[in-house]
Amino acid sequence: MHSAISRSLMVLVSGVLALAVTPVATAAPKPPAQAQPCANKTTPPAPIDTSEKPRPGEVAPEPLPVPPVPVGGERMAECGLVLPKRALNPPEGSTAASWVLQDLETGDIIAAKDPHARQRPASLIKVLLGLVVVTELPPNKVITPTKEDADQECTCMGITAGGQYTVDQLLHGLLMHSGNDAAHALATVLGGVDAAVAKMNALATEIGATDTRAATPSGLDGPGMSTSAYDMSLIFHYAMRQPEFAKVVKTKSFEIPPTAGKPVITIYNDNKLLGTYPGFIGGKTGFTDDARHTYVGGALQNGHRVAVVMLRAEQRPTRVTEQAAKLLDYGLALREAKAESVGRIDYKPAESVNAEVAKPAPNADGTSNSGAAAAAEDPFGVTGWIITLVVFLIIVAAFVIGHQRKKALERS
Repeated sequence: MHSAISRSLMVLVSGVLALAVTPVATAAPKPPAQAQPCANKTTPPAPIDTSEKPRPGEVAPEPLPVPPVPVGGERMAECGLVLPKRALNPPEGSTAASWVLQDLETGDIIAAKDPHARQRPASLIKVLLGLVVVTELPPNKVITPTKEDADQECTCMGITAGGQYTVDQLLHGLLMHSGNDAAHALATVLGGVDAAVAKMNALATEIGATDTRAATPSGLDGPGMSTSAYDMSLIFHYAMRQPEFAKVVKTKSFEIPPTAGKPVITIYNDNKLLGTYPGFIGGKTGFTDDARHTYVGGALQNGHRVAVVMLRAEQRPTRVTEQAAKLLDYGLALREAKAESVGRIDYKPAESVNAEVAKPAPNADGTSNSGAAAAAEDPFGVTGWIITLVVFLIIVAAFVIGHQRKKALERS
């Protein structure tokens, strides 16, 4: 009998040993599904014209680095729709490749679509120029535009070379009517186009807009131009805290007195939601062939100040302002329902963002890989535990066999 028991134990031990030497790939847990790379993670889509061709002797700048930790929270790294749990889908009809809804009071990101995808801003970059202007130039400073300022590719507010305009007047033309002539005149006073662009980019870096690089002060496309819906939301959030900026973008019409033989210039705000959408507090529009239609606007309803940014949108099947209105309705409804936020407006200099330790990236379904990361950090691992079990079973088998042989000898 003892020989039968011994053989059974040896079979058990052999089976366990066979399991232990099975390749680790079959013993280890199945790795988690990896999220698919987001479109335009590093650069906007390829241009359709030559507007981004570098000047002779120059090369296009390298893409801006992607921070290891997504600015605004882990969910801001997700692709596609980024919605609160159990939230209804946003209204149909939005054509924007990227959009973000934010709470202008709290800085919460309410919902988003591809928030950090790199896109082109078009004239939304004038918000960043406007911030530099209100920071550095007194509103009553008088500016005399040059011929180059006045002859810019339009949209234009209609300034005249040799005329006299205040910074405040040009700021109204810049933000209300998206005047490229006003942008160039203000850039000239800031030290020239290159100096103005450098100041815009320095401010973007300072407040943590890590996807944003201006190539022109007006938003006309140029080498290296990029932003994201998240960044434009951050910049607009920052801008709306500046009283001078907030006052201009909610102005419906503005008159500039005659100068240099030119009659009164009447500027009308080109944001069609102003005066038609309840509680609208202002915004900015933009368009270039490469950027397509871009938009930012906000509204105050029932104590909630909500803003939307839309990038790379189209005017069909409905106008972009109508699409924006529906997204604002959606954002306000989520605020009323006290839906959880999906991110936050986070003012962080790019240097501090890049210095942080990266967290596990979310999976394609939005779940965290933190469990997988913890398993990967286990120094003992699955194989170690199997070997320990084998050794234990061998010891038990040896003890049992020895005990059976002792009893057999005693009987003999």
